[in-house]
Amino acid sequence: EALASLAASEAAIAQAEAQLVEAEAAAAEAKRVDDRTQQLSEQGTAPKSQADTARANAIAAAAQVQVALQSLESMRAQLALSEARLENVDLQLSRTEVKAPVAGKITARNARLGAIATAAGLPMFVMIRDGALELRADVAEGDVLRLSSGQTALLRGAGIPVPLPGTVHLVEPTIDATTRLGRARITVADPEALRSGMFVEAEIIVAERESLSVPLTALESADDGAFVMRVRDGIVERAKVTTGIRDGAFVEVIDGLAAGDLVVSKAGTFVRDGDAINPVLATDALN
Repeated sequence: EALASLAASEAAIAQAEAQLVEAEAAAAEAKRVDDRTQQLSEQGTAPKSQADTARANAIAAAAQVQVALQSLESMRAQLALSEARLENVDLQLSRTEVKAPVAGKITARNARLGAIATAAGLPMFVMIRDGALELRADVAEGDVLRLSSGQTALLRGAGIPVPLPGTVHLVEPTIDATTRLGRARITVADPEALRSGMFVEAEIIVAERESLSVPLTALESADDGAFVMRVRDGIVERAKVTTGIRDGAFVEVIDGLAAGDLVVSKAGTFVRDGDAINPVLATDALN
């Protein structure tokens, strides 16, 4: 309907422009006749009535030009109104098309055919931006200060055969007043390996060093600190150690052992300082 109205207005303008051209031509001819007749009347070769008629015709022709001009302006105004209506129709039509601001995957759809979308209701669609997944990990209050953006994380969970790498991209600055937990946001390197809503655990690497380490099973504790049972020449001796960072099943030994020392990695509680043993070497007992 809007397009038809626009076409009709354009046709009316074309007709009004043609009428204006005709009126201007007629007015020019009437003025030429009037000028000639008035000259002849002054010379006495044309009667006064003929001069009056020529003058009246010229005035009427000039008036017709004004009428044609006003008609053209009216048609142009009508065209502008039709164009405005068409723009409004296009605007209303564009609002019926739902466009996502970014590329991604839709994870939920609340929109229903025929329903009216409002800003106060539920979002029409929920989507994952660019297919990316983010893990929101709860962190114990005592560990939050050890975290920072850029740290590497390893994600584990049901159905995940091997740990998935991730990167801490945000550590929220506040602690929940009720749970006393902080929160870290971890970007998943391979989002296709997970699904939104899955429960996973994250191991965040807060420090890395190349140093001596022993299995956690070899480490024991007493009132005076941590120690291991070291083996020298088949004799067990108690060795006090200073420990550092822990990585899975191993703990860093900062002081108390030297590279190549043998320690009892299992059943250390069953041997005593000074016992003679015949140790069975494990390939990963000491790194």
